[in-house]
Amino acid sequence: MRAKRIALVGFDGVTALHLVGPADAFSAAALDDGYGGRIPCYEVWTIAVERELFEAESGLSFTAQATLQTAPDFDTIIVAGGSGIQRSGIADRIAEWLLVRSRETRRIGAVCGGIYGVAPTGLLDGREVTTHWRLAGDVARRFPRLKVGHKRALVQDGPCYTSTGLSAGVNLSLALIRDDYGPHVAQVVAREMHLHETKMELEDLPLRMTPFETQPMDRFAELVAYIMRNLHADLSVEVLARRACMCQDHFSKAFKSVLGEPPSTFVENLRLNEAQRRLTKRQKTVQSVAASVGFANPAAFQRA
Repeated sequence: MRAKRIALVGFDGVTALHLVGPADAFSAAALDDGYGGRIPCYEVWTIAVERELFEAESGLSFTAQATLQTAPDFDTIIVAGGSGIQRSGIADRIAEWLLVRSRETRRIGAVCGGIYGVAPTGLLDGREVTTHWRLAGDVARRFPRLKVGHKRALVQDGPCYTSTGLSAGVNLSLALIRDDYGPHVAQVVAREMHLHETKMELEDLPLRMTPFETQPMDRFAELVAYIMRNLHADLSVEVLARRACMCQDHFSKAFKSVLGEPPSTFVENLRLNEAQRRLTKRQKTVQSVAASVGFANPAAFQRA
């Protein structure tokens, strides 16, 4: 499994918590490799708008791995908030960069005032968004095509995420982790960070556990690691249920409640993601890649 690359965009005058909180959350997200080790879910990059060394509102200094000009491709980009984003040219530079990157980037998020860097792109037009209550009126006036609110801690509308509140950056990160790896992994991260959400945040953050999720689910972490190591093998529901020591009906319901989708869909998505990676390498054919990730024949692979 390749870790998903995450960009946290910062600048002079950024709110430090909007960078530190998400960085800690994404760094805590990991899967068990089945041998007692950890498989990191994310690779976190700090991206500076101007200089690689920049200073937060609080005086804390950050050293970015890259600037907007030198940054690699990312799965997800998150723009932090802070008074510095209102400085002349900062929001515009972020917006121009996002527009260029939007076709290759799966998701874009904004933490509180970070919305000033995303809204000018037009990517949020017609979408529901949230931001700090002090900024909501100004954002609504400057960007009338946005459906602006401030009472919800977290809003997802398509591939765009916006958040507000004391734990805005962490809540946004937990939502992304949940989307990628299911509620169990997100809940483990929340526990490791000793989070205690406010009532408002709990209402908007979909991390409450269902009856299936309240049971010990370490077996699923081990099972996911097994699936990733054996994509070429028989990964039918019957085989996976037997490996998890559960009956098929109970296994299918529990698996979907923890990982968010049926076992067959989860396995197929992993196979397709790995196939996509292998097809980018030279001397690989559709037939050989299809067989290597467990598809019975090229026709089934092409349909998938």
